[in-house]
Amino acid sequence: MELGLALPTAGPQTSPETIVKVAKEAERLGYSALWTFERLLRPIDKVVLWTGGEPEMLPEFYGSTYEPLETLSYIAAVTERIKLGTAVLVAPLHVPVMLARRLATLDRFSGGRVIAGLGQGWQHNEFETANVSSGRKGARTEEFITAMRAAWGPDPVRHEGEFYRIAPSQVNPKPVQARIPVLLAANAPAAVKRAARIADGLIPITSSAQELRGVVSAFYDAAREAGRDPGDLMVVNQVPWPTPVTREPIGEGRPFLGGSPRQIAEDLMVARESGVTQVYLAGGQGLGLDVGLKAADVDQWLGLLGEVIEAADRLGVLGP
Repeated sequence: MELGLALPTAGPQTSPETIVKVAKEAERLGYSALWTFERLLRPIDKVVLWTGGEPEMLPEFYGSTYEPLETLSYIAAVTERIKLGTAVLVAPLHVPVMLARRLATLDRFSGGRVIAGLGQGWQHNEFETANVSSGRKGARTEEFITAMRAAWGPDPVRHEGEFYRIAPSQVNPKPVQARIPVLLAANAPAAVKRAARIADGLIPITSSAQELRGVVSAFYDAAREAGRDPGDLMVVNQVPWPTPVTREPIGEGRPFLGGSPRQIAEDLMVARESGVTQVYLAGGQGLGLDVGLKAADVDQWLGLLGEVIEAADRLGVLGP
């Protein structure tokens, strides 16, 4: 299993300098991947979150979010081996050929390190802003992936579908990777089944070991039903923000995959045994917020991240 890390691309105290610092140190420590996310805007009014329920204010760190692909392009120039992932890009807000070209360009500049995590979106304000219908998001996202993969394939590229059309054309550059991994963010049963059928992997957000085991089991069962080998697929579990990494162990009420380096390492072993291929820690996403990490704490936080790697190595969590 691998261990990844969310870059601190959101919040009022983040900066290019801090993002670069974290990226370089994560690579030096032995983390396998860096992750960013996309947020078009933060509405002032309350909205229904992706988890459902009554309308509420979006988390404050959405008020300032660096663009993911531009950020990763810069990070590609100052790192050498660490993978560069999006978790996630909201597929329906993009044009398949344009996003395919941007991801292929990043793959070229990074030497084949891109992981394309996509989601179907949930915030109606963003669909309104992009002038895209929010209806049938699942079907639109599914065709989006088909069209994007076509653009990565041999010329002439062509696609004719319900939502998108690509006239026979040359579309270049092509990615370095023969197949950029396309992962789908999903927790709901129907979305998990869709990911198992069409994607190269799944990005769930889980808050307990039981929930994680259930999602991974459902994903692999659906993959087998679709005639696919689960061993060929990825499961990248995102630890919910702002799950803390702490010096001292946390007692009662400790969140799954949070706490001291030793506690996190023990939970990582549970994730590995559940069939997860990578866990990425997202506690540092939002810098400068009351419930998150302060910019002044970054050096201390990076030290703890190094201890997480060491504790995981001691338990034999990381690696094949």
